[in-house]
Amino acid sequence: MSDDRFSDYIARERERLSRERQEIANQRRELDNRLTAIDREFQALEAYQAAKTGRPSGRRTQMQRRTRRGSRREELLNLIREGNGLSRGEILERMGLKGDKSGEMSISNALTALTKRNQVRREGGKYYPGSSEAGEAELPLGATEGDQTREAGETSQD
Repeated sequence: MSDDRFSDYIARERERLSRERQEIANQRRELDNRLTAIDREFQALEAYQAAKTGRPSGRRTQMQRRTRRGSRREELLNLIREGNGLSRGEILERMGLKGDKSGEMSISNALTALTKRNQVRREGGKYYPGSSEAGEAELPLGATEGDQTREAGETSQD
């Protein structure tokens, strides 16, 4: 097999796997959103029942779940790795949180924490994966060291 055919094969496989991964990530987000909606309905039922009976509903139903601490950051980090530079707005849309104030705040807090830990970096209003190396950020795909335009004190808006 020639190097050209092999590199074409590798490129096609990478593309196929990327599409499949994105499809599964989208399905996972949709399922998470559906579970969240069901949990809200359970909470509404509990609140309604408590209001009708006059008893506080301090207990949680068995169906309700609590998200494992850090899983939002993991999901966010995976989304940023899959994208080639995403703005905060794009992240919120892809995660289905646009308009959900507590969800938006959660994402903002997670982005801040990930940035402080050098797991992501912000450049030109977009978030990119950071390096696993301490403090050294990765460049976007196809970029070179000379392409970096972010200065140490520069900030930008979403």
